[in-house]
Amino acid sequence: MAEPTWKPKTPPLHTPWTADVGPDSALPEYPRPQLTRPRWTNLNGVWQFAPAAEGEPPPIGRDLAERVLVPYPVESALSGVMRSVERMWYRRSFDVPADWRIGAGHRLILHFGAIDYDAKVWVDGDQVATHRGGYAGFDVDVTDALTPGSDRHELVVWAEDLTDATWQPVGKQRREPDRGIFYQGSSGIWQTVWMEPVPDVHVTGIDLTPDLDAETLRLTVRVAGATTHRVEAVALDGEHVAGSVTGRADQELALPVPAPQLWSPDSPFLYQLRVQVLDGQGDVVDEVGSYFGMREIGIVRDTAGRPRIALNGEILFNLATLDQGFWPDGLHTAPTDEALRFDLEQHKVLGFNAVRKHIKVEPDRWFYWADRLGLLVWQDMPSSKTGQIPAGPGREQFEAELYELVRSHRSWTSIVAWVPFNEGWGEWDREATSRIAREVKALDPSRLVDAHSGLNLADSHGDSGAGDVIDLHQYVGPATPTPDDRRVAIDGEHGGFGLKVKGHMWFGRGHAYEMTRSVDKLTRRYVENQRDLLAAADRCGLSAGIYTQLTDVEHEINGFLTYDRRVPKMDFDQVRAVNEQVIAVGSGH
Repeated sequence: MAEPTWKPKTPPLHTPWTADVGPDSALPEYPRPQLTRPRWTNLNGVWQFAPAAEGEPPPIGRDLAERVLVPYPVESALSGVMRSVERMWYRRSFDVPADWRIGAGHRLILHFGAIDYDAKVWVDGDQVATHRGGYAGFDVDVTDALTPGSDRHELVVWAEDLTDATWQPVGKQRREPDRGIFYQGSSGIWQTVWMEPVPDVHVTGIDLTPDLDAETLRLTVRVAGATTHRVEAVALDGEHVAGSVTGRADQELALPVPAPQLWSPDSPFLYQLRVQVLDGQGDVVDEVGSYFGMREIGIVRDTAGRPRIALNGEILFNLATLDQGFWPDGLHTAPTDEALRFDLEQHKVLGFNAVRKHIKVEPDRWFYWADRLGLLVWQDMPSSKTGQIPAGPGREQFEAELYELVRSHRSWTSIVAWVPFNEGWGEWDREATSRIAREVKALDPSRLVDAHSGLNLADSHGDSGAGDVIDLHQYVGPATPTPDDRRVAIDGEHGGFGLKVKGHMWFGRGHAYEMTRSVDKLTRRYVENQRDLLAAADRCGLSAGIYTQLTDVEHEINGFLTYDRRVPKMDFDQVRAVNEQVIAVGSGH
């Protein structure tokens, strides 16, 4: 019998990057830009694959019948599977370079960017990890599981994803999309799998918070393997040392950054950061690279006394798209890093300064590109299914995943706001929403909390009074909330004008909140709608407006671009001109 091979399936639509994906080009980029080391191995590529029966023992030492391209979800064409599978096995072998000296002063860490939803991991027959949560990464020290003296090791992963059959956070994913505003789900491994050697005493994470008033970067270097080591952090502006600090690991330090160059959408300047762990003799036992931007998001009052969003102390109108982050070839996973960057670059081309990442969490490299390009990110927590209210342990799990989202992403420069709930989806009561908003703010006081985006919608329990933001949705809108004494007001969703583009649609037909018949008419309606937003911003004191949406997605055909990212659907020059006007006038300029 011939050896099984991987072959991509044919997606309903091909993006410009579909053909660039293969066994040797499955997201090969370094996946963790905020904590870098030079030695690592990417484990993306062709793995063995098979559906799993409930309660089935792991296939240790046993070949599986199919092949899948990791890290593309099994429902996607790029995976080579392209079907829904609730429970599944992945299997591959890996080699550990001898010069990594694993077990002789170094440990081997396996990293999983994200597996949707429940996961178990075995190495050389030993179970080494379990994990729950489809949007969070996890790391496993597998040193002690490696078979001594073996040159090759076995990695087995089990995943279960029931998608919208349970209360689990799914965002827009559905097992059977209704050809409305919900889309094909993504199951299994959908972000990069990789491994690296680390010293016995090593950095596990860095928490970064800029403090402009003090001209410092507040940072905590988390270190595993010892509690008495010291750390040194050095901020670099090119080759120039901007500041440095030495102190205890696992304690907050203040790194001076005198006269800092500020990060903003117009000038996204980033400092480089070098962090070393020092033993009692002052010798370096671990070194990692990172970066940061000096910026602050907050609330100030305008000349009418209304609270407004401010970046670096100056009022800045946040003009964003609703960005779903779905792809016709890779579904939850962008086909390439270039594709991932492309969507963010289009925001800049179109004149936006912000993006609302809508009930999905992207890989780290997405936030890296947002930092590099200069976009303000409003980050949603993925919601439970509409009408699916979690109970008991489900509520605890939802909160655990939300708080992990905040903890693991609070060092990205681009993120300026957290959005725990969208339109009441999965929201169980007003008191819980108020408490959750307070707890998110306690975890990260440096950012805004939008307790419930679209609090005026039917599934919402109404205004809890919590958080920093009053957020209404209206189609085609725009929405016209007004600030209260302490909370800013934003239009959280509006627009949604559609245009059919033959040959570039997921289905043979599609829908939008208002259809148009040509590029000229679509552009005209967009410009008119944004001018209405500008009037509302002036009249109501709005701080942000979010337009639906960046690209078409499956049955929705209300994007600036078709779902395959091949066809612009509006006159981008006119879009950019009105967007720049909205930002300028909305910011009081």
